Amino acid sequence: MKQFPSAVWATAFATFVAFMGIGVVDPLLPLIGRAMGASHAQVEWLFTSYIAVMSLAMLVSGVVGTRLGGKRTLLLGLGLVVVFATLSGLSPSIGFLAAARGGWGLGNAFFTSTALSIIVGVASGGIGPAITLYEAALGLGIASGPLLGGFLGSYWWRYPFFGTATLMAIGFVATLTLVQEPPRRENPRTARDIFRALGYRPVLVNALIGLCYSYAFFTILAYSPLTLAHLSALSLGITYFFWGLLVAFSSVVVVNRLVRSFHPVRILTVNLALLTILLFLAGALPRRDLLAVIVATGFFCGISNALFTTLAMEVSPFPRSLSSGAYNFLRWAGAAIAPALSGWIGDRVGLTVPFDIAAGMLVIGAAALIPASRILMPALAANGGTAGH
Repeated sequence: MKQFPSAVWATAFATFVAFMGIGVVDPLLPLIGRAMGASHAQVEWLFTSYIAVMSLAMLVSGVVGTRLGGKRTLLLGLGLVVVFATLSGLSPSIGFLAAARGGWGLGNAFFTSTALSIIVGVASGGIGPAITLYEAALGLGIASGPLLGGFLGSYWWRYPFFGTATLMAIGFVATLTLVQEPPRRENPRTARDIFRALGYRPVLVNALIGLCYSYAFFTILAYSPLTLAHLSALSLGITYFFWGLLVAFSSVVVVNRLVRSFHPVRILTVNLALLTILLFLAGALPRRDLLAVIVATGFFCGISNALFTTLAMEVSPFPRSLSSGAYNFLRWAGAAIAPALSGWIGDRVGLTVPFDIAAGMLVIGAAALIPASRILMPALAANGGTAGH
């Protein structure tokens, strides 16, 4: 990583801030619900609208990236986030805020579909260190978002949105001045190419299993703060900061040590099984014991995040932007469903029942990985994948 040029670090910083924007809402959910008289299900639309738009935009964001170029696409995404994060802070109603979060998701789609391609394309030293840096920025961003939201939200729930917009503006300037196009620019693509990539079985299988995992991940990230509503905004921010630190630590340090000895598909299967156990515990334990279990899930989420990203890039013979767009389209679809459905189930069935649903999704994903290994392992070898070798 010492050899990375400034363009890589600038993109990594923007990635850090972009993923900070996902978690910044976490400690604000109870506050926004009380301030706007919204139910749990209505508040969860702040995540669902964001992720649903992000998922759909993945169909075209990779295509836009190949036509505009990586740098212009990054700037487009960052600019949209600055605008819609500011509008989120100015929102007069829960409906307006949900719509502004949707626009925020559009900007993040353009950014995230291109950021990894830029980092991998510009960095020297192979795909492994580049993905490690990307996952570190992602994990630290997810960790810092709730802390920023909790700190600023303890003064007023609108301040975190303005704070995020300011940081994204800094990321915009850093990208504008430091980032250059990768030396090899991909040929222009069409939206049909995304579906062609999904027609390749290893890409489709990895994305579908990633969908199951993403449902569980966003049940933890987007819904679980409502089960801890007795905590203050700052306490919630600190809680999810430590959760995010575990995500970052395991995605960067633990995964790199594990893949030296074990195949990534086998690691992922065991990891999903262990995360399933924690989610079943979250569904069975009384509310007072939830905090420790929720924080502990961060360790296993970090491992899953890193391995799914690695597989998405290494099982695919397609250009990086298409591989990333195809994978993210399906996995974000699972993430989009989780918040709103979990909020609705929590309101009508029971506060901790959504954790049982998320655990069930992980059972499906872990069970599917066992036969899927016969598809994913040869694809890794055929496409020159280095993970686990």
